[in-house]
Amino acid sequence: MKAKYIVCLLLMQVAVLFGSCTDFFEQDSDHVQYTDDYRLHEPGDSIYALTGIMNKMQALGDRTILLGELRGDLVDVTANASADLRGIADFDVNDDNAFNSPKDYYAVINNCNLYIARCDTAVKNNRGEKLFYKEYAAVKAYRAWTYLQLVLNYGKVPFVTTPITTEAEANADYETKDLQGICQYFIADLTPLVDVEYPGLGAIGSVDSRLLYFPISWLLGDLNLWAGNYKQAALDYYHFISTANGANSYFQLGTNSVMFDSPSWNHRNATLPLGSETYSSGRSVVTMIAGDSIPSQGNYSQLRNYFNTNENNDYKASITPSRGMQALSASQKYCYMDSKLGAKATPIIAPGDLSNNLAGDLRLSYIWSTGNGSYNGKHITTQSIRKYMTRNIAIYTRPMVYLRLAEALNRAGYPRFAFQILARGVNNDVIGEYVLPYCHTASDSAFVSQFNFPSTANTGYIVRDITSNTNYNTIGIHSRGCGWTEFNPYYQFPTDSLVSDTLNYQIEKVEDLIMDENALECCFQGTRFYDLMRVALRRNDPAYLADRVYKRDGLDNVGTVKGTIKKDLYDPKNWYFSFKGKIGL
Repeated sequence: MKAKYIVCLLLMQVAVLFGSCTDFFEQDSDHVQYTDDYRLHEPGDSIYALTGIMNKMQALGDRTILLGELRGDLVDVTANASADLRGIADFDVNDDNAFNSPKDYYAVINNCNLYIARCDTAVKNNRGEKLFYKEYAAVKAYRAWTYLQLVLNYGKVPFVTTPITTEAEANADYETKDLQGICQYFIADLTPLVDVEYPGLGAIGSVDSRLLYFPISWLLGDLNLWAGNYKQAALDYYHFISTANGANSYFQLGTNSVMFDSPSWNHRNATLPLGSETYSSGRSVVTMIAGDSIPSQGNYSQLRNYFNTNENNDYKASITPSRGMQALSASQKYCYMDSKLGAKATPIIAPGDLSNNLAGDLRLSYIWSTGNGSYNGKHITTQSIRKYMTRNIAIYTRPMVYLRLAEALNRAGYPRFAFQILARGVNNDVIGEYVLPYCHTASDSAFVSQFNFPSTANTGYIVRDITSNTNYNTIGIHSRGCGWTEFNPYYQFPTDSLVSDTLNYQIEKVEDLIMDENALECCFQGTRFYDLMRVALRRNDPAYLADRVYKRDGLDNVGTVKGTIKKDLYDPKNWYFSFKGKIGL
């Protein structure tokens, strides 16, 4: 049997997993033995192994979205939802829940451990370049991301970095790590690899393989954000933005939005590229998990069937926007400016009682639509969630990195910088006018000056200017659904002359704005529960998460939701899963 076929079988089919916790370290009876002296030193073997890991990642796609979204406050499950989905939403996940499966995470992890242990990184080509170093870095990123997801869901997890290939290794005891331990380990593990390029695998099926990798700089930002290293997290996110398209490149937020054409408030113009999976310099999706194309196979994504009505689910969706999400969206103030009037334009605020879900932020009404129809002779209500129209699962998107950058900058002590990312967009002119004047120490000025967003016309970061016809390419994130936020009198940097600790007051208020913006921009994308968790842990305030989740069905139904949810969410231990008493808090 050829070596590459052995590797392919091992990495794509079986992911040999054992352990004293045998329910999630499983032995597959027809596995192919991996000989101790075998190393990955042929290009074909390396590619087979890498695509094998991508294959294992598919099992994590749906649950990454579901576990992060159903436990938050932005969605609710319908009467058509399965018991497993309802169990997640009600924090009532038992060992039999299909989504409570640590072995799927460890299948990815052990494949990565095998690759890392067997990959011969000393092999060089005729130019002296390390031949497999790009693949090696990509696999380390897969492993770090998977461990982060695992510990966010279980709280404390067995930590294994060597491949498990024998029964003796399977039955060994392994240390456990909590969130901080996972973050510290992988920050050290990934930092030396931050500038390694992606492997050049070209297209895999119909997908550009560059969309299937986790950018190490972004991943380091997430690890540092969870670890509380806020300045470093901000620098990591900026490193991703400034190198996303190559060294010293640009990755502007863009101008995509949903806007009213006029203050008659009856027609909107939408340019949000939802569902676009094209790799370009201005790509919307940065990282995704590719779903299987064949429904009969185990890793076919069901997200389209959970969020949308169609023939596959008899036109019965399982997940719908919550009343809390609808109320948050409707409570925003939309600001219209007539750009034809230039400097003479004045802000006009849209009425708060517009029909057809057009009140407030326009993103929700564009993403989510409902209608009436008939199916098999029965009346039906249809639902469409535009974010789930393909078989693939978006994990990182372009607006998301700007929101994470704002969160890190805010907690690093620069709330004005963070606010401008939301309100105006960011470039060096904005930083010079709205951020640097408020840096009162040389060290603060030096830190902020590391963020270089050139304002060069046509190539750099160009914010909107109502008085000129500049071709802008950057707007504030809030403007993606609320019009001209930079002129909105209801969306201002928080100030209060009666507060003694002004900076901490501003940081918390801006953080609340960022969390609202995360909801408005990233709803249904699987980040909400973790965003709330991160802030609640940071503030040492479990109520920050609990109160929002309890309000998912509106303020008038808090008692009902509390009765439905099976755990006391004011106790952080109840935010995590357990599995047969062997993993979790």
